[in-house]
Amino acid sequence: MADTIERQLSIVVPAFDEERRIGPTLARLLSYARRLADFEILVVDDGSRDRTREAVREIAGGEPALRLISLPENHGKGAAVRRGMLEARLPLVLFTDADLSTPIEDVERLFEAIDRAEVAIGSRALPGSQIEVRQPFYREWMGRGFNQIVQRAALPGIHDSQCGFKLFRAGAAREIFGRAKLDGFAFDVEALFLCQKLGYAVVEVPVRWRNDRASKVHPLLDALRMARDLAAIRALHRKVS
Repeated sequence: MADTIERQLSIVVPAFDEERRIGPTLARLLSYARRLADFEILVVDDGSRDRTREAVREIAGGEPALRLISLPENHGKGAAVRRGMLEARLPLVLFTDADLSTPIEDVERLFEAIDRAEVAIGSRALPGSQIEVRQPFYREWMGRGFNQIVQRAALPGIHDSQCGFKLFRAGAAREIFGRAKLDGFAFDVEALFLCQKLGYAVVEVPVRWRNDRASKVHPLLDALRMARDLAAIRALHRKVS
């Protein structure tokens, strides 16, 4: 397991219109994070139209380790994650979805893996993964198809590029997200593509996962956008080495 010094964790949470669940999410994150040697939680609001920002500010007033970063307009999950990863201050940086589809406690599994790599990513596709609430069959089918395309086109050997639970050593996070450009959902693929281009070791770790029925992913539109972005990744980073 990561030693005491390394158990200093920045947690990045991208948020868009998360007024209803951001309070319970932050309560759970804070409850876990207080066990660590040091922590910070960065909520990056991606131009929400509801009271997400106000809800975070109310909690942050009594918790100095919680920071709100506000983007003035909605740019996409990739933009929100990139901003948070670049502003993180501690030696390890995790990004996790606001719905906590993978429970925060599973970062312990990633801590064990980060001892032998710069990047440890949660996976729903490995032996030992636990899918507690499944997606509708059509979304599972589309997800599997997309992952097969990703493996062939950009990420050989990575079984699940899209699980929103990834841990980076801070130096790797700064270099990778300092070069990243995609704002949409394919930002995970771009980040992992950059990991491979830059020579960073990536370890996949089986995690628990529970589908959230309130997911904002549109199966068809976002699949088309991701396919477009996937085609652009190699061109965007052709000169990276």
